[in-house]
Amino acid sequence: MKNIRLDHVAVAVTNLEESLAFYKEQFGLDLIDIEVVEEQGVRVAKLNLGNTHLELLEPLSPDTPVGKFIAQRGSGLHHICMGVENIHTEIDNLKAHGTRLIDQTPRIGAGNCQIAFVHPKATGGVLMELSQPPQTDEMH
Repeated sequence: MKNIRLDHVAVAVTNLEESLAFYKEQFGLDLIDIEVVEEQGVRVAKLNLGNTHLELLEPLSPDTPVGKFIAQRGSGLHHICMGVENIHTEIDNLKAHGTRLIDQTPRIGAGNCQIAFVHPKATGGVLMELSQPPQTDEMH
């Protein structure tokens, strides 16, 4: 059996500080860190959920992928991320099965992880992310 795990659930938000306050005050979640990922055009807040994370994504501008997502659909569930041991193997397997991908090769995401997105049309409407942590780091 493959070693795939739920890495995080990501929520697109319009105001990171307000959303953080809600999750910290109402659910008692601890903030792990906040990071700007310029390549993706987002500010990411990572909250601890024990064996996984909740990521809050605030667009840096309206013309970023998350900015466009919010303009079309409003704030809400953006994607689900699966942590994988070898992202290249997973991408190759998906390609071999004719799965529609957004990313044909990995790129760098939050936490310096290698990431790739699977198109929602391939997954029944859910944007799925694959994430492999940096080799020198533990699974994030």
